[in-house]
This record gives sequence, structure tokens and C-alpha cells, in this order.
Amino acid sequence: METASGTALIPYSLTPLAPLPYSPPSARSPASIFTGAPEFEGSKAMAGIVLNVEKREKIGTGGARATRNSGLIPGVLYGGKRGSIPIEIKAKDVETAIRSGKFLSHMVELNHQGERQPVIPRAIQFHPVTDLPIHVDLYRVEENAEIAIDVVVHFKNHADSPGLKRGGVLNVVRHTIKLKCQANKIPEEIVVDLTGMEIGDSLHISQVKLPEGTRPVIRDRDFTVATVAGRKAEVEPTTTTAAAPAEGDAAAAAEGDKKEG
Repeated sequence: METASGTALIPYSLTPLAPLPYSPPSARSPASIFTGAPEFEGSKAMAGIVLNVEKREKIGTGGARATRNSGLIPGVLYGGKRGSIPIEIKAKDVETAIRSGKFLSHMVELNHQGERQPVIPRAIQFHPVTDLPIHVDLYRVEENAEIAIDVVVHFKNHADSPGLKRGGVLNVVRHTIKLKCQANKIPEEIVVDLTGMEIGDSLHISQVKLPEGTRPVIRDRDFTVATVAGRKAEVEPTTTTAAAPAEGDAAAAAEGDKKEG
């Protein structure tokens, strides 16, 4: 894969539960880049994103640069019997997919010469200055494959938290939680209920109702998802004044002054 000085985000690990099915080449177009890749229809996990792709002929660092200069983003499609294939996608299509907020947490579809292939974006590289995508890795995935994926956490019932009502602050420790699930059953979100939380309370993963068919990747500890913290008390400024001398001390001081005079 071409490298650049951009930042690589690799939020997913994929573990197929069964060998990927193979379709004979005669059943497909000889030019297909999806040959040997699994296909399935009607997945609830699809993000509604379809990217038109073409096989990339120019490879290597120079080829990747030429691809970008043509308004395309170089990438790699891999997984399944077909192996790794260099691809190119229109830059504006990838940027639109990323802005949708679903590109990194859902399956998307690739379209190549009329054929469709479900994939999961596994890595994206961004330009260090412009923050625009400059390379993508896409993984062919079958319907029953088990994947590990980051799912966003949303909180509800803030008004039902006594601690928050008294001025406490919600401290979110994990904005996403990595879950294991089937590729066709990726949840949209994890909903965390704040009802009853007091100041000083911590909410752990064992208290979170996870979407059906999912489990956390981290299983060896009951990690914290959020806490309710109290606001720091404001310290009022104090004025220090000199203590008035005691009556006896004042008299002694006056007597001393007379003697000196």
C-alpha cells in the first residue's frame, strides 16, 4: 500500500467465521474485480453509500500521486479468494461518504461495471495539512462474517439524573465502544441511560444495555463509560486584617512610650 505522511486510521479488525464462498470465473465478467468475493443483498447494515470504482493501473508512489492529480483517490480492495486489487475512486465521492458520518461504521457497496460488492472501510489515510482523504483500504466481507467495529455512544435521560439536575457535569470517558458483531448487523449506536445517576457515580460497561447480537471486544475488565462529576466549588476571596491588640497589651505599650519620652 502506498504510504504518505498522513494519519492512518485503522479502527477495525475482521475475523471471518467461515471460509469465503467462491464463484467460478465463468459466472462473472472476466474483467470483474469482485471475482471470488462474497455477495449478499438486503443487509440492514448497509449505509446506502455506493461508490463507483475502477481497477487502478498505475501503482507505486508515483502512480498514486498521478491518480490523486486526476481527481481520484487510490485504494486497495482485498479479502476473499480474489486477493488484493489496486482500485481508484472519485475523490468527491469518498469525501461525501465520509461527511455522511456512516462511512467508518457501516458496510458500503462498491459498483464496478454493474456488479455490486459489500465492503467495510478498514483504513483511511488523510493529508496532514488539508485533512482530505488520500488513500483507502476496503475489505470484502460476507454476510455472516464477524467483525470488530467502533460504535458511537449516545446518552439519554439527562433530566432524570439527580446529579446533573444539581449542577453536576457528565464526563464522557468513551465516545465509542468497540463491539463484535456480524457484518450485516452493525448497530447504529449504543444508547446509555443516565436515569438515577448521582454526583460521583460511575457508569461501567456492565451497566450498559448493548444492541442484540453484540458484545464488547474488551472482556477482561469492567471499563468506565461515563461519570457524573460535581462542579468545583468557587472559593470566595478573603481579606486579611491585622488583629487589634489586646487591652492589656495596649496599656503596656502606652506605658513604655511614656518611659521612653
